[in-house]
Amino acid sequence: QVQLVESGGGLVQPGGSLRLSCAGSGFDLRYYRIGWFRQAPGKEREGVTCISNSDGSTYYADSVKGRFTISRDNARNTFYLQMNGLTPEDTAGYYCAVDPLATKQGLCTPRRYGYWGQGTQVTVSS
Repeated sequence: QVQLVESGGGLVQPGGSLRLSCAGSGFDLRYYRIGWFRQAPGKEREGVTCISNSDGSTYYADSVKGRFTISRDNARNTFYLQMNGLTPEDTAGYYCAVDPLATKQGLCTPRRYGYWGQGTQVTVSS
């Protein structure tokens, strides 16, 4: 079955960097749309960045453009979220997700993803 295991969260000072990893098993990453999502206390889960499996297009939320980068290593069946220039507003639980749905529609909409990692906490504070 599809499994996703996240790692890399933690506490970082404002302006710092973190890299999150999402290791997949039970499926071939090449044929799945992939995404990173986050959820802060009292807020809805939101799409941070996602890659389509239909044409490889990438979405970034406006709040992270220029600071966050999504990447993938198909050979390792793993994808990553590099986060630079972190601010306290980036504090949240971060979740990776995948889905075989091959369309750009709703690329970074949480309800369009059927498989989720367990989440990892990112806290940005001095």
